[in-house]
Amino acid sequence: MATERINKYVTNQRPIGRVAIIGRPNVGKSTLINRIIGKQVAIVDAKPGVTRDHKTLIANWRGFDFEVIDTGGWLVSGGTLENKISKRAEAAAKEADLIVFMADVTVGITEEDLSVADMLRRLSVPVIAVANKADGSSRDIDAWEFMRFGFGEPINISALHGRMTGDLLDRVVTELLELSSDERLPNDILEEDDDSFGDELSARTSFSVAIVGRPNVGKSTLFNRLIGDDRSITHDQAGTTTDSVDTIVETEIGKLKFIDTAGLRRKSRIDEGTEYYSMVRTLRSIDEADVSLLVIDGTQGVTHQDQRLAERIDAAGSPVVVMLNKWDLLSTEEKLRVNDQVEDRLAYLSYAPILRISALSGLGVTKLWPALSESIAAYRNRIPTRELNLFLQQAQAKNAPRGSKILYGVQGATNPPTFTLFTTKELSAGYMRYLEKQIRERFGLGPTPVKIRVRRRSTR
Repeated sequence: MATERINKYVTNQRPIGRVAIIGRPNVGKSTLINRIIGKQVAIVDAKPGVTRDHKTLIANWRGFDFEVIDTGGWLVSGGTLENKISKRAEAAAKEADLIVFMADVTVGITEEDLSVADMLRRLSVPVIAVANKADGSSRDIDAWEFMRFGFGEPINISALHGRMTGDLLDRVVTELLELSSDERLPNDILEEDDDSFGDELSARTSFSVAIVGRPNVGKSTLFNRLIGDDRSITHDQAGTTTDSVDTIVETEIGKLKFIDTAGLRRKSRIDEGTEYYSMVRTLRSIDEADVSLLVIDGTQGVTHQDQRLAERIDAAGSPVVVMLNKWDLLSTEEKLRVNDQVEDRLAYLSYAPILRISALSGLGVTKLWPALSESIAAYRNRIPTRELNLFLQQAQAKNAPRGSKILYGVQGATNPPTFTLFTTKELSAGYMRYLEKQIRERFGLGPTPVKIRVRRRSTR
């Protein structure tokens, strides 16, 4: 019976539990995450403190899905930023069903390791002790001192080289299944109908919203306000967020996946491996997102780097909402100056809604929901071919293209709306801008990019 219940659970693709990877800084937590997931999803660097926000991912072992949480290094004391990182790591440990506590066998037990162990013992969560960086069997004897933590015999692994990580995952899945059969598989789960699976599918395919901008413009503060939780570490130190953090939230317009990204600086200022990979992840988030929120620091105005980011978002082809943050700190004269900068320097995003907000106080943030709703509707809009061609006839009657004629047009795709026009000759750039403006106005496509392609076709 227990096996049947577990198989039912796995068949519906529900994770069998949540595992938090906990330890002091630089013991190899993110390396283990990458090993478990099977690809580079967490930033790894020899410098401690690279991981700051906790990141939840889905892993699979022996056919079982489970959630794994990569956390920042836990410290008993430190500066404001370090304390925030430690609190988020501790919160992740409390939310977990199972904890993997990592220490570095090449260093041995440190005072920081003992502090982490003391914190974990106060929680009512099972713990597996792991001695990392045991690259060969000669290190196995050194790991015996980790029995001092009080979590039983440690598993000696090398996250970097993969040594014994399969044994660790066997142990993780076994313990999660035991917990699942006792606590996480109540009768109501066994009686679920197909609607529950539909809800999960909806969650996995939710509309994704990337929050992007330069460092220290308030992206993480906005992210935390939108999701209603301090998932992202916020600090006045530029570059606090080093990896993309995402959370699915049920909002008044449906399920949205918000992605907090690392701030992008000019390439000439990116001189560390960590920053490089942060940049790559942020650019990937922009490319994969359905909508981007471009956060601009109103107190600094629209900078050259803001312009470059806006160009990158526009090239990705997804809708964008411009968020002028810290608006409450500006004088009337400064507000007029920033408005002029937006009109002048972001002219190619003229279709984008512009919201003037304070992520810290919440001023104007609720205006985001109707803006996103309109963007999503426009992004998915499909225009019937007959209506499109009637419009093209009227547009040409009003303003005919010089030396060419549009024979007919089709909308080949949505997300964003993409149109192919079949013409006798090429259309000028000016006429293409005219058509785009007319299409936006006629079919209500204001907040989304519109792509128009031209194909020449002989009339013979």
